[in-house]
Amino acid sequence: MSVLEQSDGTPLEQSQWCPKCGSALEKRSEKDAGLNPEAVAGATTCDACGAVLPRSDVAGGKPGDFGPSVPPPVRRGNRNPLALVVVALVAAAMLYFGFHMARRSGSAPAITRSGPAPDFTLESLDGGSIRLSDLRGKAVLLNFWATWCGPCKIETPWLVELQNKYGPQGLQVVGVAMDDSGKEDIAKFAKDMGVNYPVLLGKEAVGDAYGGVPALPESFFIGRDGKIVDKIIGLRGKADIEDSIKKALDTEGAKSEAAVQTVRENGPAQK
Repeated sequence: MSVLEQSDGTPLEQSQWCPKCGSALEKRSEKDAGLNPEAVAGATTCDACGAVLPRSDVAGGKPGDFGPSVPPPVRRGNRNPLALVVVALVAAAMLYFGFHMARRSGSAPAITRSGPAPDFTLESLDGGSIRLSDLRGKAVLLNFWATWCGPCKIETPWLVELQNKYGPQGLQVVGVAMDDSGKEDIAKFAKDMGVNYPVLLGKEAVGDAYGGVPALPESFFIGRDGKIVDKIIGLRGKADIEDSIKKALDTEGAKSEAAVQTVRENGPAQK
């Protein structure tokens, strides 16, 4: 619909604005609009949004010159420069981290079940070091985590309970802290959570050796023979973790590895 003249016969000026959508109310005659003057007496109609406006609601003057009862119009097609900057920054950040993760995942080897667990040596919180291959003969739950990881805080008490339950059967939980917190912060976290298994200070190279560790927590279940039997990415239920522990405990080669360990500690059996 077209904008009409005002009820007193004064044509609408270009400087008048619709308070509904902010569009300029252009000068049009009733004859050009083809409407009945009686139907529009005392009112105008916005050409842009079709709103029928009482004469008192029509805002005059420049955009922004509005009285207290008339809000400033939001011009259609305008863009907030600050919003555009924010969108551009978010897009750039997504591209950067996407490229970074793709580069890491592309350089990390694929870790498969039944494959050997990559060996490593890492410093522990007590100042010593642990080499994964030294745990051969035990079922190992290798847990990658971080102090800032919310799901890790839920999972850690489960790991403490499972270490107590299955430790006598040959389970060894090993935590690898994969964050930038200092050694003191990691030790405080472990103490507050009542951790009863060794916690190691992780390195990016070790994470890459295990496929890049794309999410935390991430656990690898290693059989007594040193081969990976299962893995869990992210937070899962305690029962799922327990099932994977049982798989690691029930692996071939357990007896032979245990026998080798016995020989190392006690010497060969005497006839």
